[in-house]
Order: sequence, then structure tokens, then C-alpha cells
Amino acid sequence: MAKKITIDGNYAAAYVSYAFSEVAAIYPITPSSTMGEYADIWASQGLKNMFGDIVTIIEMQSEAGAAGAVHGSLSAGAITTTYTASQGLLLMIPNMYKIAGEMLPTVFHVSARALAAQSLSIFGDHSDVMSCRGTGFAMTSAASIQETHDLALVAHLATLESEVPFLSYFDGFRTSHEIQKVELLDYSEMKTLLDMKYIEKFRARGLRPEAPYAKMAAQNPDVYFQGRETTNLQYDAVPAIVQKYMDKVAALTGRKLKLFDYVGAPDADKVIISMGSSCETIEETIKVLNAQGKKLGLIKVRLYRPFSVDALIGALPKTVKKIAVLDRLKEPGSLGEPLYIDVKSALSGSGVTVIGGRYGLASKEFTPTMVKSVYNHLDGKCTTNFTVGINDDVSNLSLPMDEPVVIDQEGLTECMFWGLGADGTVGSNKNSIKIIGDNTDKYVQAYFVYDSKKSGGITISHLRFGDSPIMSQYTINSPHFVACHNPAYIGRYDMLAGIREGGTFLLNSELPADKVFASFTRDMQETIIKKKINVYSIDALKISMDAGLGARINTVMQVCFFALAKIIPQEQAIGYIKKAIEKTFKKKGDEIVAKNIVCVDNALANLKKVEIPSTITESLEPPVLIADDAGDFAVKLMKPILHQKGDDIPVSAMSYDGSMPIATSKLEKRGIAPMVPKWDSEKCIQCNQCVMACPHAVIRAKQIAPADLAGAPETFHTVQSKTKNDRDLKYRIQVYIEDCTGCGVCIETCPAKEKALEFEHLNDAREAGQGENYKFFDALPDNVIDGAPINTVKGSQFLLPYFEFSGACAGCGETPYVKLVSQLYGNRMIVANATGCSSIYGGSFPSLPYCKDKDGRGPAWANSLFEDNAEYGYGMRVAVDKNREQLHKNVKKALELGVCCDEFKTSLEKSIEMWNNTDADAIANQNTIAKLLPKAVEAASGELKEVVSKINELKDYFVDKSVWIIGGDGWAYDIGYGGLDHVVAQNRNVNILVLDTEVYSNTGGQASKSTPIGAVALFANAGMRMTKKNLGFMCMSYGNVYVASISMGANRQQALKAIQEAEAHNGPSIIMAYSPCIAHGIKGDMRMSQVEAKRAVDSGYWPLYRYNPNSAEKPFAWESPEPSADFLEFIKSERRYATLQKTAPSEAETVYQAANADAKRRMDFYKKLGEIM
Repeated sequence: MAKKITIDGNYAAAYVSYAFSEVAAIYPITPSSTMGEYADIWASQGLKNMFGDIVTIIEMQSEAGAAGAVHGSLSAGAITTTYTASQGLLLMIPNMYKIAGEMLPTVFHVSARALAAQSLSIFGDHSDVMSCRGTGFAMTSAASIQETHDLALVAHLATLESEVPFLSYFDGFRTSHEIQKVELLDYSEMKTLLDMKYIEKFRARGLRPEAPYAKMAAQNPDVYFQGRETTNLQYDAVPAIVQKYMDKVAALTGRKLKLFDYVGAPDADKVIISMGSSCETIEETIKVLNAQGKKLGLIKVRLYRPFSVDALIGALPKTVKKIAVLDRLKEPGSLGEPLYIDVKSALSGSGVTVIGGRYGLASKEFTPTMVKSVYNHLDGKCTTNFTVGINDDVSNLSLPMDEPVVIDQEGLTECMFWGLGADGTVGSNKNSIKIIGDNTDKYVQAYFVYDSKKSGGITISHLRFGDSPIMSQYTINSPHFVACHNPAYIGRYDMLAGIREGGTFLLNSELPADKVFASFTRDMQETIIKKKINVYSIDALKISMDAGLGARINTVMQVCFFALAKIIPQEQAIGYIKKAIEKTFKKKGDEIVAKNIVCVDNALANLKKVEIPSTITESLEPPVLIADDAGDFAVKLMKPILHQKGDDIPVSAMSYDGSMPIATSKLEKRGIAPMVPKWDSEKCIQCNQCVMACPHAVIRAKQIAPADLAGAPETFHTVQSKTKNDRDLKYRIQVYIEDCTGCGVCIETCPAKEKALEFEHLNDAREAGQGENYKFFDALPDNVIDGAPINTVKGSQFLLPYFEFSGACAGCGETPYVKLVSQLYGNRMIVANATGCSSIYGGSFPSLPYCKDKDGRGPAWANSLFEDNAEYGYGMRVAVDKNREQLHKNVKKALELGVCCDEFKTSLEKSIEMWNNTDADAIANQNTIAKLLPKAVEAASGELKEVVSKINELKDYFVDKSVWIIGGDGWAYDIGYGGLDHVVAQNRNVNILVLDTEVYSNTGGQASKSTPIGAVALFANAGMRMTKKNLGFMCMSYGNVYVASISMGANRQQALKAIQEAEAHNGPSIIMAYSPCIAHGIKGDMRMSQVEAKRAVDSGYWPLYRYNPNSAEKPFAWESPEPSADFLEFIKSERRYATLQKTAPSEAETVYQAANADAKRRMDFYKKLGEIM
């Protein structure tokens, strides 16, 4: 029996594919990852497909590997599928040509996503799927979650009969991550649509010795062309086959589908043709406009390849005069985008005007107002190659926006929730939508907007509930209910924009109810009074902290939402919430469930209504985020983005090549931590360990000359420095309170008998003058290291960090390593960063944490892709070497020819003498040469002028660059391993830093080949069963590679030494750095990340060693202490391991013992390695 269930688009696709598949080859990539996750979970739980079997799930090392496995599995006779998006789909294209060329039936399920061009974007458009239109795959396009289910079913049926492989796609995020209530057919119902003779035919073609045949490897010019023409009739038959199964599905469901579906006025003169989720918005809009007397229509493209001209013409009304074709991608240099070109060709000679335009790239909003502007354009200029939804003030292709089209659906309730990443807001809203969807007759929709921060970024949840189907594929702009889960957003974001009259505003605030109204900006207060908004407040943070949940306020706020929104009766809602808590947090343990229940029970008693005065007497003056003189980038780009107004930025403000300035994260001053550290100078032992441990560089230490304290703020307290120096230096720890995430890592790290750091309220810190203090501190001289060598922990932490205030998770285990490298080498550093967490928090527009010193020097940073980072960084090294080689040659030539003046000559001679030096003297000499060069170029003539001009061109290469290749374990152990292996074998001077979280952290926590035995991860729901790859030993086997394994929280000095040795090694180096992650589920949360890193070493879980080829007598140094803690106790304290007792209870203890034995085996291997190497 069909059932109605509240799900997202990825679930709908995975559900159908699981029914038809015997094998699924998977690899994580946003936003498709959860399709593979669902399949893996179902398989681990024993769910059977329509044939009565459990699907075999295989995780591969890359999307290219997944496509290869699919190809092989299909060739050998197993029905196989995969899930992917974006760059991952592009990596599959070579295999797709082969699969189609061999007429192997399969369905690839794709949540369509933008491709990395001027930058990466994880959001949805059709760039990836349109890159596949020549592969020979048939292509279906779904406009909604329900259609994703229906068309996936059609695709699986049609591929088996036609033997043409299918790509079944839907919009990334807008459909893949939207949640709606849809109808799912039971597997038994699906099976009634399948003729088993097609399965038997497919199986009979499987490679096997019993019926041997070969697949051709190569054909010559005499026959290849003919071979490509053999399948024309099969492709010609595909549209009819697809329509046949559309009709069969419709007979079961009552939902009719056509290859090209027309909706709108039967006598329409203007029609839009589009694909994907835009069709829902267009249909919703033309219903309103046609009711006003317009004659508008829409063609929804369901089958894009093979493209049926007859079906398109048959679907169009005979009255149509003008057509606008919308493509959700850009193909630079083409005559138009793919769908436009196809439609234009199909209707050639028909007399119908056809124009094309672009919309919605990277999930850019596409609203009813924009739809209307396209129809207006058909009535107006009617030019092709237009854009809609942006302000293109460069090529002037964008359409002007008309008066807003407001679609007010009767009985619809719209709600917005402004949350903080990792506070649980999104999770609770997913539960809320499912509670209402699954327990009422209402239609529901949820969509979630995120910024590029990791946990700690802004999230906006858009929830709709109604009595009729919801087609609105765009965010809410006229909410009935608004909740602000973080009071730091007041004055920063216009949260009450568009709120309905009589609406409700719920605020999480520590202020008493009678102080809340005065904490609003005047604009907010005026809106509240004018629109008669009902305002409520609750100190959700106190309730959640008292319950032991820390900053996860979601449960408290969810209870308040149900009480205020009144969508379902309050008592019923609380019962449903408790059931949802049990289901959601069961894996995390009974203790977490109990704590959330406590929050439920304590919420409503603390919910207060705020009395609204008739007049305004006191208002919050919103902070100035970006000063008017902060520069063009800050004012024209950062400022609107920081206020959630990025959609208004014109094309002219953007760089043409994807470049951006560094040192912009410091402008944000997010102020998101309710509690920040406070330094107690009397208890401080001046070890600087807190500085090294701080994930966001918000705690810093300086030694200060007394003369530099002139003009210090009154509260700028210093103490005598304990270093041996002859300058009477003072010492201070400074907290950058507005940039702090409140993780508490510094407090846990402090080794003083009495902690020298403790939490205080952010507002108390502000009132204590810490805002002025950090500005004064920042302006003081940097890098005062008298009496503290930089090869010590203390001395290194007096160095300026060139990596600050990133968007990483609070308590991140990766960023302290990146920060430390930047402190040591940031003024001459080039970074190649693999796609992953470190690229997202390290390089997301517009807030870049890599920064400059007072001389304007700083790291140069770039990201290419995921799989190619080692090669990318290697190319940087080759370029630097080549440029230095040319410079060296020309300097020597200039000296031979004779240069213009003694100072210039002396500096050039000095540069040759110190060619391999990278210290301050070398940098100073480079700067001197740069100042002298303009005069030298002007004075030179003939051959010398050419040589000196070349020196001027290459003047930045007198000092060698420190090239760092940075990425996570998913890159280094899996998708990028082939490249990494090749690069370390080339003997170039590159430094590789592997931030090892033992999972694919950025895509949600999937298993990698770094995931140890017993750890539960996505794609390994029943726990990892294979040992962790020994990446370090593999690299050591070359003999010339510096290799180290470090854990900062366990041994800071060893970590520092390893990084310094690696950089000093004139050849390839690789460091594996243990990086506790939010995905680990650490007891005590991420404030314990540095402590957890120590526990990992103390229990024999993580090794410490250094392999230095420059130490001829004893290159390998084993530095792990004998275990002082119990291994099993350690792993069971982390949720990623403890969860195994829930996901594989009968096997858990056996697997734990296997993990223990494997860890001991690995440690014993390393101990003996010194004797071997």
C-alpha cells in the first residue's frame, strides 16, 4: 500500500533506487551524500529490495571509482546504481560514455549542483547534469519531491526495457534538502510495473565463463563510426517507453506525467519552458496572473534526453507566439544554454519567437516576481541571452523587476527561525515539520538556508504549513511567526522584514521580559508597534545548560514554537516532541534523550510574554559592522552580505577571476558567544598553551615594551613577563571577545593549578572595556620573542597568527594546526587547500581568515578541487622553482653586465649569497631590491635593460616560498591519494598537512580509509570493519620523505618540532595531525577537543612519531608514551564508537576487541619500525 510520509528529495530518490538495485557504489559529495547514507542505513538494518535481497553497498575512494565499480558490476550482471552531484558527476563522465556505449541499463541519481568555476558552490543548478548530455544517458528532470519519487520509478523501469542508461536528476538543495509530505509506493506495488523478462535479459548479458564473450577494447577508423550508429533505433524508442511507464505509474498513483507537461491558459500566447523546481514556482505564478486576465503558459520538461521534438510540439498550445526558455546554468561563449538551443532547433521554421535566458545559478532565489519579469520581457524587448534575479550592471543583460507578485495561499502558515549552526535549530525544525506532516492532514514544507560557516554560522529555517499543496520553491518573505535563537542577530539582520500584522516574534534572551523590548533596535520596535506583533522571550540557554545540553537550545525553542503557533494542540505536540527526541537521539545514548526531555518539561514555565509600550523610550543602537572607509571590498561586498543582503550585490562589484583580498574575517565581529574567556593574570603561569590551543586565534599573548603602553586603555592590565629579557617587558593575554565562539578549549587547556581563564558573560566583557583593549593590543608590535625561542611552545605563541577568526566549528581540532603553521611561515607561505572543511572555513567568500602583518605580507591561498590538491600544490612548487631559477639566472647576468649603482649591485650580490635564506634579513634584502628596481630599470639600456626588467618582473622571488598542501583525510587517504603518492615521489620541496578527523567531516561524517575499526560513520552504519590505512608508512617507504604523526593536545612540543623539521626538509614532507571533530561525539563536547587529543595518545589510539631522512643514523623516532589509559574506555567514551552498541548490538563487543587488537598491532609495528627503517 502507498503511504504518505514527510521526507526530503534525497530520501525519495534513494527509496526508489533501493527497490530496484542489487548493488550501490557510493561516494560522498554535497548535496547527494544522504542518498548513499539512506541506502547504507537501510542495508545495515536488513531492509530488502523488491527482489527480497539486501542491497550491497560499496563505498569507493572517489566518484570516478564509484562509476568504475558501477560499470564493472553492470558488466558482470548485477543491477547497480550510484548517487552523485557536481564535480563528482564530472568524474563519472568517462565511465558514462562507456556504460551508454555498451547499452547497460542503470540509473544515476543526481541532486544537480553548480560546478566549481570562479569558486566552488555546493548549491543547486544544472551545470553538472548538462555536462552529461552527450554521454548517451537518457535524462529525466523532477520539479518536486513527489516527482523525484515518480520519475525515479519511471527511469528504473525504462532503463531496463530500453537498455539505455538514465540520469535521473532533481535540484540540489531546493529539492534534495527540502522536506515535504509525499506519497511513496510500496515495493510490492512497484514490482507490479516491472516485467521480469527485462531483468532476465540483462542478467543473460553478464560477463561469465559459462557464456564467454568479450567487450571491445579498440576499433580502428574503418568501423568505429558505424559502431556509434548502431543504437539509433533504441534511442528513438526511448521517449515512447518513458511515456508508457509514466502512464503506468499514473494508473497506480493518479499523478499524470508527460514528457513535456503543459500547464496554463489553453490559448496562451506566451510560454516559458523550464526544468526542475522552477516549474513549481512558474506554475504557481501563472495561476495568479491568468486569474487577472493574462494568457500565459508553462512547459515542464520531464525527459530532456533523448529530446522528443514531436512531444514538445504536441504539448504547446497552438496559440503560442513567444517562448522564453530558462536554463539554470551558464555556458560561456555559447550561442545559448542547452535547453534553449534544443528548443530553438526544435521549433525552427514554426514562426514562434524563441528566446533564452539564465536564472537561479547556485540556488539563487527564483520568485514569482522574477517569473512575471520574464513574461514582461516577452512583451517588451524580447531579447535572448537575458538573466533574471541579479543586477547585471556590466553587460546589462538582467531583466528589471516589476512590482512584487505576492501569492497569499489561503490557510497557509509561514514561519522563519534564525538559528546558529550546531545549536540544534535545523534539527528541531526537521522534527517539527515531520511531526506536523505525519500527524495531521496538513501539507508541509521545510527549507533550510545556511551560510558557509561550519557550526557557529547562521541558519534560517523556512517552514510552511497549509491545507492545500505547497508549490512555493523560494524562501519566505512574509512570515506569520519569527523566532530568533541568538540575540547577537538583533541589529545585524532584519529579522522582522515582511512579518504579517498580528504575527509572533519569539526571542531567546537572557534578559528579563521587561528589559527585552529596550534591547531591540528602533526599526524593530516601530515594526512591532505598527504591526501589533506579539513578542515572547525565554532564556533557552539557561534551561539547556542546566539540563546539561550546553548551547543546544533547540528543544526548548521547539516547545515554545508549538505552544505559540497553535498548529496542533499543545499537549499532543509535546507528546510528539518527546517521541521525536527518543527517535532522533537514541543513537547518542539514553542520557542525551533524558536531558532533552528535561528541556521539554521546563520550557513553557519559563516562556514570558513581552509587554509592548505604546511609545519608544529606549532602543538598541545597532553596531556598525563595516566602517564607511573600510575599502571597496568591505563596503560594497562584505557589508551587504553580513546583513543578509548579498542578493542585491551587482555584477560590477565582483572580481572577474574569483580572486579576493585576504584578512577580511576580522571585519565580521560576529559576537555570537554568550560567554567568553576572562584572563586572571595572578593565576597565569605564562605558558601560552591556551594561545596555541585556541581554534580561532581569539586568545593571544604578547610581550610589550613599557614605552609601547603609552595611551593604553585604563583596563589594559599587564604583568611582568617571566622570560629572561633585558627590556623590562610586560606580558598580557588578550581575548578578542567579538570573534570568540565560546568553545572553552582555552579553559580546558590551561595547566595552571587554578585556571587562569574562566567564562564571563559577553556583555560583562564589553562593559569591562575588552573591546577597546583588543584594539589597542592589536596595534602593539608583534613577534616580540625576547627570551622565548620560537622552537619552544611559549616562544612560538608570541608570533602573529596569519590565520584568524575562521568559520570553523567552535572547538575545532583542525584549525590550531593551520594557525601554528601560519605563525611560523605565514609571511612567505603559499597554500593549496583541498576541498573540505579546511577550504570552507579557510576560503569562503567574503570572510577570509588568512591575514596580513603590518608590512602587508601574508599567506597566498587557493583551492582547486577535491581530488587534485596534491598535484595543484605541486604545480605551485614547480612554478616557484621555475621563477626563482629564471630570477637567479638574470641576477647573475645583470651582475656580469654591470648594474647602475653600488647599492643595487651590493643587494643583488647579497641575494646570491643568501639565495637559500628565508629569514628576516633575506626578506629585508628583497624589499631593498624592490625599492631600487624602478631606478635601475630606467637607467639600464640595451641587453641590461631587458635583464633588469626581467628581475623587476620576478622581484618577489628572491625569498623562497613555503608551499603547503593542506587537506583532510578524505582527500589524503581516498580521493586524492593517487596524486599525493605521486607528489611525494617527486622530491620537490612541498609540505603536506593532513588534518585527520578520520571521517569526511565536511560532507557530514562519512567513513574514509582513515576511519578505524569499530567507528560508526555515515556509509559505515554498522561500524568500520577494516583497518586504517597506514599512510605514514607508505610515504616513508620512499626514503626521502619527511613523515610525522602528531597530536597537539598530547605533545605540543613534538607537534611544533615536527612542523619545523618538515618545513626545513628540502624535499617532500607529510604530517598527519590528529584532529578531534564534532562528528566524533566527544564526551563534554568540543571544548574538550585538546584534552581528547591527549587521551587518544595516552590510550594507545593515536601514534606520535617523526621520520626524518636527514637524520642518517636514526631517522625514525617513536615518541608515543606507553599507554596510561584504557583503549576501550577511550573509544567507548566517544559517540562514534558507542553508537555501535545501537547499530550492531550483537557484534559490538567483538568489534571493539578487534579494534583494540588492531590498535596494538599498529603501535607494535611502529615501535619496531626504527629497527627496519
